[in-house]
Amino acid sequence: MPRRMESFDSAKVAGRASAEAAVAAAGEPDASLTTPADLTAAAFFDVDNTMMMGASLFHFARGLAARKFLTASDLAGFAWQQLKFRVGGRENAQDMQASREQALSFVAGRKVCELVELSEEIYDELMADRIWAGTRELAQRHLDTGQRVWLVTATPVELAQIIARRLGLTGALGTVAESTDGIYTGRLVGEMLHGRAKAHAVRALAASEGLDLRRCTAYSDSANDVPMLSTVGTAVAVNPDQGLREIARDRGWQIRDFRTGRKAARIGMHSMLGASALAGAVAAGLAYRRRDRS
Repeated sequence: MPRRMESFDSAKVAGRASAEAAVAAAGEPDASLTTPADLTAAAFFDVDNTMMMGASLFHFARGLAARKFLTASDLAGFAWQQLKFRVGGRENAQDMQASREQALSFVAGRKVCELVELSEEIYDELMADRIWAGTRELAQRHLDTGQRVWLVTATPVELAQIIARRLGLTGALGTVAESTDGIYTGRLVGEMLHGRAKAHAVRALAASEGLDLRRCTAYSDSANDVPMLSTVGTAVAVNPDQGLREIARDRGWQIRDFRTGRKAARIGMHSMLGASALAGAVAAGLAYRRRDRS
């Protein structure tokens, strides 16, 4: 099978699996709500740099490392990838594959319930204070009109669902890691929920839930999410990277930026310096360990 077709198929598999997991976890709508439910419209929000400052998977890795769930070299890899993304401004297939391999390496053989419990703790410690107030308000507006609101992210679905629940949202579409009898096998179902896979997940969820995609809205900061943004009737670029800003202008999409110029520069610089310092500290620790053993 040609590589492009193989990638496309795995994206569809990832999308369907994510939609099934999202529907299973979301449950029935809250009957106590006074606002009539709008059953055919929904909103879809990317997480990293759209709903949350920085990369959720990186914050998650920091929390896991603090609990000795990750090795020093695992954390250094996450830090290096975060730094490359901050400097380069966009993801690439090689980095996504590296992220996938790292994710599989530390969940293989672990209990699903263990990861869920850790995700709850790490969200409270490292993520809760990083939610963009402006984006959270946009999500609330959709909820107030009776629409369902879903997160769509490459982050593991277990963590994504916790973020959605803490924010009072309907649920989340995220990367699904295969598990048997409550233990991770070390394989993904399809691939990471990224790029085209996000669009497939949104379409699969819409088909399952009876949504009219022409009445739906999607939000993202990244040009990598153009497939998802193009799937719905209304696309909104939030805190957009340069590529998405240009595309949004060309296509007449809305642009919402909750960063001031100074604040955006400060956040970007702190993220870069934080990842760089973390990678340096880990590298120094590894060097010390090797020297101590010699």
